[in-house]
Amino acid sequence: MKTRFVMVALAGALLLSPLASMAQTAEDSDKWSFSALPYFWLPDINGKLSFGPTGGGNATLTVNPDSYLGALDFAAMLSGAARKGRWVIGSDLMYLHFSDSESKVQNTGLVSGAGVFSAGASVDIKGVVWTTVGGYAVVQEPKANLDVLAGFRYLGLDVNSNLQLTAAVPGSGVLAPSVDLSKKENIWAGIVGARGRFNFGESDWFANGYVDVGGGSSTFTWQGVAGVGYAFKWGDVILDYRYLYYSQDDGKLIDNLSFGGLALGANFRF
Repeated sequence: MKTRFVMVALAGALLLSPLASMAQTAEDSDKWSFSALPYFWLPDINGKLSFGPTGGGNATLTVNPDSYLGALDFAAMLSGAARKGRWVIGSDLMYLHFSDSESKVQNTGLVSGAGVFSAGASVDIKGVVWTTVGGYAVVQEPKANLDVLAGFRYLGLDVNSNLQLTAAVPGSGVLAPSVDLSKKENIWAGIVGARGRFNFGESDWFANGYVDVGGGSSTFTWQGVAGVGYAFKWGDVILDYRYLYYSQDDGKLIDNLSFGGLALGANFRF
């Protein structure tokens, strides 16, 4: 069961991370410093989206990785961060839109009285992700720093799907109904985490890592990033692997959903 559904963007950052732009080589200074991180990210998407009671049963879209760029209509990201001394704050806003994606539906009684069925689905997905954090550097050295962070992450999803079903109904032969599904979800989660970076000896190469965990009403989310980079006078070039996970209880839209893949970006400091 597959769909084409990916976060891919240029111009901004959602954690190559939204926090990667914060992780400058630490300087004990009272002056404000700023950074911005454009990037390119191609994650695999896996998960299940539950539409709840529909047509006598429950519909669940199963999402797996496929060819994403063909389904991408528009994606835009903007991220910024500011640091003063040991204090840091950053915010990231992202919008994405995918259409004409292909998916399939798990048989959970969508057609009343149906046995096993298969379903092709055309899926249109719009999403907004907004992350804001503030933090304090517990380690701040020329070759290493470690920030502890707290804030929130917002995920807004608008999912529309047209299903073409082929259902085996006992005693009734085969039916081929068409079903339209639509659901919106606004998910707020408080998060806590940490972000670190250290140089390899006296070279300009460095390693960086990030992790956060959090949740809200019926929601659990966590995120992890690990990567390497090279420092220039103007900023850094960074290659990361990033993973983002969401799950919800109580029949909400996201049964589980994960994003994972490599991200390449340039972090500009000024």
